[in-house]
Amino acid sequence: MPLHLKKLSVGSTSIDSLREWHEEVLARRGRIIHVTRSFPRRAEEILPGGSIYWVIKGKMCARQLIEEFIEVEREDGGMSCGIVMKPGLIPVFEKRHRPFQGWRYLEEKDAPLDLPTDAEGEDTMPMEMAEELRDLGLL
Repeated sequence: MPLHLKKLSVGSTSIDSLREWHEEVLARRGRIIHVTRSFPRRAEEILPGGSIYWVIKGKMCARQLIEEFIEVEREDGGMSCGIVMKPGLIPVFEKRHRPFQGWRYLEEKDAPLDLPTDAEGEDTMPMEMAEELRDLGLL
């Protein structure tokens, strides 16, 4: 079971706005990298198979596979961690989350489940319907 990270998506208003930002970063840099101050000490537990779970407006609502961690030099000459992510967001059953700074570890047992999708990865039902079915114990 991989370990995951959770991170606030500052400035994002929805999964779509986060997706747009990632498309912009991908076009500019050729890959999606989120730079953060510190390296995860438990990186070997995250790779392979770990994801970053994005918190938007107080809800953990999507995840993205982590490909690797790289060193990134800051403008002041110090080193930071670049979290390289695979393109594509995977919607999850929303889970309320309080604000926090930086990133935090997320154990597999505490991670929200992926929303049902079809073979092309498209949502098979509206988020609200999936949430209600989950609350009723039917999903």
